[in-house]
Amino acid sequence: MTETLAALIAAQDGGAPAIGAPGRDWLDFAGLAAQAARVTEALHAAGVGRGDRVAIVLPNGPEMAVAFVTVAGVATTCPLNPAYKEDEFAFYLEDLKAKAIILAEGETGPAHAAAARLGLSVIRLAFDAADPAGVFTLTSEGQAGEADTAAPAPDDVALILHTSGTTSRPKIVPLLQSNVAASARNIGASLALTPADRCLNVMPLFHIHGLIAAVSSSLAAGGSVWCAPGFDAMKFFGWMEEARPSWYTAVPTMHQTILARASRNAETIRNVPLRFLRSSSASLPGPVMEALAATFNAPVIEGYGMTEATHQMASNPLPPRAQKPGSVGVEAGPLVRIAHEIEDRLMEGGVGEVVISGPNVTPGYEGNPEANAKSFFMAEGKRWFRTGDQGTFDDEGYLTLTGRLKEIINRGGEKVSPLEVDGVLSAHPAVAQVVTFAIPHPKLGEEVGAAVVLKEGAEATEADIRGFAGERLAGFKVPRKVVILDEIPKGATGKLQRIGLAEKLGLVESA
Repeated sequence: MTETLAALIAAQDGGAPAIGAPGRDWLDFAGLAAQAARVTEALHAAGVGRGDRVAIVLPNGPEMAVAFVTVAGVATTCPLNPAYKEDEFAFYLEDLKAKAIILAEGETGPAHAAAARLGLSVIRLAFDAADPAGVFTLTSEGQAGEADTAAPAPDDVALILHTSGTTSRPKIVPLLQSNVAASARNIGASLALTPADRCLNVMPLFHIHGLIAAVSSSLAAGGSVWCAPGFDAMKFFGWMEEARPSWYTAVPTMHQTILARASRNAETIRNVPLRFLRSSSASLPGPVMEALAATFNAPVIEGYGMTEATHQMASNPLPPRAQKPGSVGVEAGPLVRIAHEIEDRLMEGGVGEVVISGPNVTPGYEGNPEANAKSFFMAEGKRWFRTGDQGTFDDEGYLTLTGRLKEIINRGGEKVSPLEVDGVLSAHPAVAQVVTFAIPHPKLGEEVGAAVVLKEGAEATEADIRGFAGERLAGFKVPRKVVILDEIPKGATGKLQRIGLAEKLGLVESA
């Protein structure tokens, strides 16, 4: 079924709640439709329409959520991280070929400065906290020219994001209206979402996880989403009490922080029973999945996603099927297969590169034929995208990732999966968080390192943790260096960063 996100949302019950936020009245689907009409009128008046690219730089919250879904019904959305500096904004705005930028009323920071440098049309967003969540007005500070006032079609671009660019220039990922609609439906089906479901969103809304898994899938299913102003472990359980969610979705580091405070909030956990918890965007260590399930008395659904797939590719199923710790589940939308890591062919069994094919997959990177040639290939009559992840299926169709191909540690020819080491060290009773990474080595090429955060009040030494690993792993997999930290460096979305961590921790010189 080929649709647009706007069409999916417009089909929902007008009187049902759609968008919530702390201390605000709910915006129902009728109010959301009225807001979409106001956004359409304002953008067209500003000279922005079908095919035009609109950067959105707003803090997390209901205005950002509604801006995304309503602007996507008119033009192409390009959400950007509000924490960027002026030069970063200038790079992304120019790279995206943005026609206009949406900024909060009164915002004069680096995004505004970058827009002024590039001569972009600025559209101001203003809201009254007394209005329902997500109600706002748009006022243009200039006219961007002529606008195509036709509604976007399924094959128009709805959303553009960049890859993380950890080791190279970030790539532009255009996602079609049909990609976004397909992914919203896929996630809704895998989680059995209904109008009775309410998601508590703590994910940043400049990232595919929050935009699609939390916001789009909820609204497409006729459910509601309560938009927190960001992630704050100190406020999370208070938000649960106010929002009364049936589920939430987060990255593993967020889940681990929530878990650390759960014992002090047992009454809230009892008062607000969750139907399930969802984790994605990084591998969830098995012991953490088991602890979350026991603490919340609810299944933990680990999903596997990436920007090029409009988020979800695989997901652990809901009961009565099993949620397997350490596995990212079964295919949940696109076809998921294992391919040869070098040759353009699919494989039957074994370990190889995870590849996907389906209506949620990007048509290709923009302006990067070299990356497209490396990332896509034809086999068995279908176009397959190489995810860059290494993995294998078990005999029940559950996919286990063995690591990013770029992150696999090559210790003198012995290949070490950092995810495997993460899983072992996470089972240590004193360990709260861990990330295993490569340390450059003059003779072996790479050695195994691990950064660890201990649980509150727990004690363990580097020797304790290495000894624990030595009892459970082959010698070449045991970290040569264990660094105990108060906090592990993370990216903008809360993901732990393996690549470059040795340099950040000052381990390259002494390796």
